[in-house]
Amino acid sequence: MSHTEPTQNGQPPETELPEQLAAVIEEFEALEERQKLELLLEFSRELPDLPERFTGGYDQMEQVVECQSPLFLTLEYDDDAGTAALFFAAPPEAPTTRGFAAILYEGLSGLTYQQILAVPEDLSERLGLTRAITPLRLRGMTAMLGRIKRNIRAHLAETAPGQDG
Repeated sequence: MSHTEPTQNGQPPETELPEQLAAVIEEFEALEERQKLELLLEFSRELPDLPERFTGGYDQMEQVVECQSPLFLTLEYDDDAGTAALFFAAPPEAPTTRGFAAILYEGLSGLTYQQILAVPEDLSERLGLTRAITPLRLRGMTAMLGRIKRNIRAHLAETAPGQDG
């Protein structure tokens, strides 16, 4: 019988995570605290711009009010593939928020609904940023993930066979 040791935060190992998300976490785990902040800033610069259809305003997006900086997100669903495309908007002067959004974008893009719903709630802790980032900011990332999951669950409930209109 094989036994896998928990990670340093007592959680099961990342092997349960989708490969692309586990790769992001491994990048962070390999770094010292100061380097983790630098990597978060790198991610913030890599957050893709919104497609043109969203640039007229954020009325088609949902604000994540738990974030200290303005952050908006939306999902577009491909029910044939069972995947959701993620879109985030955060101002350039909010690098922590943008960094978290970019991590979620890179780690969740292309995954199935079920893979995203299975992502552990403690994702921000698994990145090892608890000493480098304030708890309030970390709650913002947890809130982003929570909104994404809630939106997927609502979409699945709306499109479930046998549902009325």
